[in-house]
Amino acid sequence: MWRAFGLLLIIGSVLRTSVGFGAETAEVNLDYVAQRALDRAKAPFHSPHVDLPTVLRPENLDYDKYRQIEFNHDHALWASAGLPFRAEFFHPGYIYHEPVHLNEFTASHTQPIRFVQDFFNYHSLNIGKQIPSDTGYAGFRILTELNTTDRWDELGSFLGASYFRLLGKNLRYGESARGLALDCGESDRPEEFPIFTDWWLGKPASTNDDSLHIFAILDSVSCAGAYEFFIHPGDTTTASIRAVVYFREPKQIAAVDRNRKPTKTFGLAPLTSMFWFGKNTERKFDDYRTEVHDSDGLLVHMGNGEVFFRPLDNPSAMRHQVFSAPSIKGFGLMQRERNFAAYQDSFNLYHQVPSVWVEPDGNWGEGDLHLLELSTGYEGLDNIVAFWDPKNKPAPLEPFRFGYTLHWEGGDADLKRSPDRVVSTRVGLDAQFKGARQFVIDFDGPKFDKIPEDKPPVAVASCSGGARIVDNFVMRNTYLGTWRVIVKMLPKPDSNETVDLRCTLQSGTNVIGETWVYQWSPP
Repeated sequence: MWRAFGLLLIIGSVLRTSVGFGAETAEVNLDYVAQRALDRAKAPFHSPHVDLPTVLRPENLDYDKYRQIEFNHDHALWASAGLPFRAEFFHPGYIYHEPVHLNEFTASHTQPIRFVQDFFNYHSLNIGKQIPSDTGYAGFRILTELNTTDRWDELGSFLGASYFRLLGKNLRYGESARGLALDCGESDRPEEFPIFTDWWLGKPASTNDDSLHIFAILDSVSCAGAYEFFIHPGDTTTASIRAVVYFREPKQIAAVDRNRKPTKTFGLAPLTSMFWFGKNTERKFDDYRTEVHDSDGLLVHMGNGEVFFRPLDNPSAMRHQVFSAPSIKGFGLMQRERNFAAYQDSFNLYHQVPSVWVEPDGNWGEGDLHLLELSTGYEGLDNIVAFWDPKNKPAPLEPFRFGYTLHWEGGDADLKRSPDRVVSTRVGLDAQFKGARQFVIDFDGPKFDKIPEDKPPVAVASCSGGARIVDNFVMRNTYLGTWRVIVKMLPKPDSNETVDLRCTLQSGTNVIGETWVYQWSPP
């Protein structure tokens, strides 16, 4: 399937000389990259930040200057080869101060992709020849004919630390994924942000290839790892990922940060999103829109078969909720509200951003699912994080292997993933019980539609010890065709305790559809 080395990169004389220099015979696979990650892990972490040329640092290249730099599309990787994928590069500098090194590979060879100024239009900037060819790039974007066969659309981007975003057909950018989340949300230590430092981009073997194959080294103060991606575009775009991570020995960590504590949470398949306000938000903001978010809930398929949905919120202070989740089957930050009328935003098309679903490879074993909600006052901050943390952490230099598939999908796929589900949550003051809050929850789906109105389901609601349920009842919402549950919760007087709530709809002893879970904090 793979072409011979003679058919490597051919996209113009500039790119041939810059990319072809330093080619080596090698079979690039996960073992190849993992060995390089292990070699990294045996030594202290070296930040690429220190290698950034002075001319590209924020004090010399601010936001307005950086925006002048544009990639020349004619120099896209594989653009002249008639292949189904292309890659374009982000210029290093400004806030992107950790340059990454890119390589191209085929079945038998690999070669570096040198930094070339001629790939970019600098407009009025007078940077000259002040950037060495070994500087690297800030990251890269992938293009393919995703939506139509006559236009090259952006399929995904890999830019900043270990962040990346992908798109399914007819979707717009929203939430992001990361390689790892280390000590995210822990109150007794700062979060550690691993970075992708090196990439190998697999040249498609033919015009019929329907997946892009890439590898990366992830590096950080505490660990180094190797990642393999198979990216398959479509209505739902998938990224099948395999990884091997090695933790550094304490002496290597102390050589960089002597105050660094042993890693507490080792977040696999982390997702990062934004939730400013929605139907359930009790903090009001002066904005013409009724909802602003890239995701509105956390969906979880537990190992014991339970499916629950946790609506997101924008709390006044950080909340960190942990769910025991052994042998988890899947989780994702979902965008369930797909109606433009809910957002009324003609510029940020929140009704078209993807939901992202994590499907583990095999049994991940014992571990916890974490949900972090940060307080934000505007939509420019990603304030939501979800990840899975294994109970048993690897010993230093011991390979920790795991795999999963990310599904970047629209609303139709979400409906199939969980058809009988929570569709909305609203919260407000209750007029019947002084000091109580009422939660109005709508459930919808084919199983709910089969329930006769004269035999309504029963709501089973509970909450943690900081409050008590004083009433709940179920009614048919004929206007929306849903079953509506109203749960009334009374917090303890003068309590600042966070309250966890749960509610299921049952017919007899059978639970129907998802379990609604929520976390409420006093204002």
